[in-house]
Amino acid sequence: MYNFDFPFDNQSILRNRKKIVKSLLNDGSLRLKTKIAVLAGSTANDIISSLELFLLNFGIEPQFYLSDYNKFWEDGVFGNAELDAFSPDIIYIFTTSRNINFFSQPFSISADTANKKISEEFERFKLLWIKLSEKFKCPIIQNNFELLPYRQLGNSDCWNIYGFSNFITTLNFKMSDYARNNNGFFINDINYLSACYGIEKWHDNEVWCMYKCAMSINAVPEVSYSVACIIKSIYGKNKKVIALDLDNTLWDGVIGDEGVDGIEIGNETAVGQSFSEFQKFIKAYSKLGIILTVCSKNDMDNAISGLNHPDSILSPSDFASIKANWDSKDKNIEASASELSLLTDSFVFVDDNPAECSIVTSQLPEVSAISFESVYDAMYKLSRLDFFEITSISSDDMKRAEMYTANAKRSAQQKQFASYDDYLKSLDMTAIIEDFKPVYLKRITQLTNKSNQFNLTTKRYTDSEMLSVFQSNDFVRLYGRLEDKFGDNGIVSVIIGRKFNNILDIELWLMSCRVLKRNMEFAMLDCLVKKCLDLNISEIHGHYLKTSKNSMVSELFRDFGFTITELLPNGDSSWKLMISDYKQKNYSINVKESEFTKNE
Repeated sequence: MYNFDFPFDNQSILRNRKKIVKSLLNDGSLRLKTKIAVLAGSTANDIISSLELFLLNFGIEPQFYLSDYNKFWEDGVFGNAELDAFSPDIIYIFTTSRNINFFSQPFSISADTANKKISEEFERFKLLWIKLSEKFKCPIIQNNFELLPYRQLGNSDCWNIYGFSNFITTLNFKMSDYARNNNGFFINDINYLSACYGIEKWHDNEVWCMYKCAMSINAVPEVSYSVACIIKSIYGKNKKVIALDLDNTLWDGVIGDEGVDGIEIGNETAVGQSFSEFQKFIKAYSKLGIILTVCSKNDMDNAISGLNHPDSILSPSDFASIKANWDSKDKNIEASASELSLLTDSFVFVDDNPAECSIVTSQLPEVSAISFESVYDAMYKLSRLDFFEITSISSDDMKRAEMYTANAKRSAQQKQFASYDDYLKSLDMTAIIEDFKPVYLKRITQLTNKSNQFNLTTKRYTDSEMLSVFQSNDFVRLYGRLEDKFGDNGIVSVIIGRKFNNILDIELWLMSCRVLKRNMEFAMLDCLVKKCLDLNISEIHGHYLKTSKNSMVSELFRDFGFTITELLPNGDSSWKLMISDYKQKNYSINVKESEFTKNE
């Protein structure tokens, strides 16, 4: 994995992308394969090659379809045999302000006519999205529109009905409203990207006239990286944790030398105010469910006293794990990951010391690290690198941080018991296991794209695919929700099985890493067997498809009592369970079973 720092060295990326792609493809990693159709309104070959690089780095191996030049609308609305045969998993519509058709500027037209032209432009794109969604039932990513470096009406161009800036801004608002109300439709915000890059530098009229490239070649990695972040979020490959240093990161100064009264935080000084703003910025991430941890070379007492400073925005309770000691920081990140039942590739490490960042990434290359010259630099890098790109958010997401904090408390309590069975009983666990409900479909879909360790087949579902499963009588579906005395873990397990006469073939079985080793898998199996018996199903068939991350469940079906029926050289396996003499396996969790009906 490459750790791309921000701002990108775009020329280096463009110059070396083939070499980097070759290196990534040969690194032995198992990657999620996906098919991406790029429907482009201008030349997009460079966009695709840079997009491939970033996706490979995120653990996604893409295959691309590219429309003919400026045939994005025709391909989508009227169909294209090659595109149909490609059957994309994701569609990216790469259009820019060059592809706006309905703007015209005769000052004699009425306000109603001018507004009608905006609506006609929007409806043109809306028809494209609807046609693509109906045919392919996959996520669609659409660029919004960037401003131009020139404006004929001066400042009034942004509000005057005859202004192109007003046309673009209003059109972008309409697109945003559509995204809010249509699941599976996402906007790649090139309006923001071009502003950050510099509108004058973004547009290169020479390359447009010569090569029909709608932006400066050097700006291409900015767009491709942004699209890659949306795609990796759709597939559940976002980071989950921010691991923070303390001294000169959350406050100014070294608390071990200067004491709690000597550090600067709060509004009394300009320096203190900047660190307060950074803490507010970090705390806002925790409100979105991003987990916070401390990773500091410090004494624990000093660390806690700094976080308890009266002007500190963040307090000890905001952190799921606090590692303040003199161990190496990569070891502390590993220890925090173990406490939280997460992989270290979930972590972003933030430290003012570039040497510490270098040590961490050399030992844990899957960890992303940010070093910075000022806290504002850190804020900019955290946001521009899109570690936590939001494509969907559920109530469980909002509570994720407190769920993982509770997990750390469970780990601490476990040490108090000599017997693991006694520890499980002490948690007072209660599960709700039942058929899918409409209100939970988004979270269930999200879980299929995020769970990697305990996921037997790693099959992914889009919103529309999950809705089809929910509405079909060909499937047995179960979701599991787990609570204990420390709190609600939310929806943590999903099973989808397809019925074939007296056989149930399991297409998906996954569980969140939050509840590993809690016997939830046995509770789910008990309920699945009961449902199968009610449906006169006598056999359950299971499959394990090996990936780089799910080796922990390679023997799960054997532990369940299944018999292996096939073992392939690549490690994939198939299993069978005859359920007529099945014996209950869960004795740790109190299960509230439903009637397995699809009620609201």
